[in-house]
Amino acid sequence: MNDTLKVTCHCGAVELSVRLRERLEAARRCDCTYCRRRGTPTASVHKTDLAVIKGAENLTLYSFGTHTAKHYFCKTCGIYTHHRRRSDPDEYGVNMGGIEGVNPKDYEPIGWHDGVNHPSDQ
Repeated sequence: MNDTLKVTCHCGAVELSVRLRERLEAARRCDCTYCRRRGTPTASVHKTDLAVIKGAENLTLYSFGTHTAKHYFCKTCGIYTHHRRRSDPDEYGVNMGGIEGVNPKDYEPIGWHDGVNHPSDQ
């Protein structure tokens, strides 16, 4: 799958362009201490397949623990748009709910990634 998709925050201040390498059915949630609170399913995108089209100055960053994962949010509406993965820093996880025309409910059941037992934490 190489379709280019539009991802936005809620207020529209941030817009991404992404090309998925996997179908949306491969999206997952993570149960690490942070992601399980956020609960958002994410689709995987290689770092070269994500571009911030609009609103780069409106993105804010949250990082914790090993500081490998970088979580990005819109400063205006607070919506999580994407993050650099700790499990593979060459990939981003993209908020499936922010993909134009996609409702994550249509892809349930969405699987889970074991982020609690991440090798970096052992």
